[in-house]
Amino acid sequence: MPGQARIIDGKAAAAELRAEIGREVTAIKAAKGLVPGLHVVLVGDDPASRVYVASKEKLAAEIGMNSVAHRLPAETTEAELLAKIAALNADAAVDGILVQLPLPKHIDTGRIIDAIDPAKDVDGLHPINAGLLAGGKNGLVPCTPLGSMLLLKQTLPSLSGLEAVVIGRSELVGRPVAQLLLQADCTVTIAHSRTRDLPAVVKRADIVVAAVGRPLMIKGDWIKPGATVIDVGINRMPDGKLAGDVDFAEAVKIAGAITPVPGGVGPMTIACLLRNTLTAFHARRGA
Repeated sequence: MPGQARIIDGKAAAAELRAEIGREVTAIKAAKGLVPGLHVVLVGDDPASRVYVASKEKLAAEIGMNSVAHRLPAETTEAELLAKIAALNADAAVDGILVQLPLPKHIDTGRIIDAIDPAKDVDGLHPINAGLLAGGKNGLVPCTPLGSMLLLKQTLPSLSGLEAVVIGRSELVGRPVAQLLLQADCTVTIAHSRTRDLPAVVKRADIVVAAVGRPLMIKGDWIKPGATVIDVGINRMPDGKLAGDVDFAEAVKIAGAITPVPGGVGPMTIACLLRNTLTAFHARRGA
């Protein structure tokens, strides 16, 4: 029936995941006297980045993790940032390192990511972690794709054999989420701005993951009736409100389940950062 799509509550799922991680952190501290440590590096004073870092600090502290933010001035040189990362790599108390993006233009982002110890790369962007994911092996997985998959697995009884279309091919979301869907035995198509007859490609999908960065691009009549839609897009509209890459008002009438923006994938991203920190802690310390 029209208008009956299930709204996938990312806030509730993220709160549940954080609580689960918090219980494990408490148990580790009680049994071994150890506390997982997450260190976030922020260069410059980008307002959005500042908000993200503060939120990560707050949520990590709430579940008992040792959360430290390193705030560096915008004029920090690439060499100085590399030195900071080297120090964090060498610090045994640091389990997770995240360098908040975007970086100032005078710093080579790729070089910075490559410098992070892959075992502490809780953003999952290091080439070694990307290679492990591509090979279907265990590594640290980018947080937004991981959060998207957790929402899908909570929403659908099984992903096996379903046709999934990922719109967007970024290293941050599109490519890794496609790899995760393959691991879940989906049939996966990665679509993008040059895909021919994109609406027809999307229309055949049981699962749509929209990560293209264009507000309201995916229209309701592109969606297969009953499909599950994961909208990764976060776009600021002229009126100041946030909107996803999917036209929610149209798609909610056709989809079987859909994430809202805000309140869908976004909260899961930070929860999965905390999960990755715990994963890195276990892998590094054998605890």
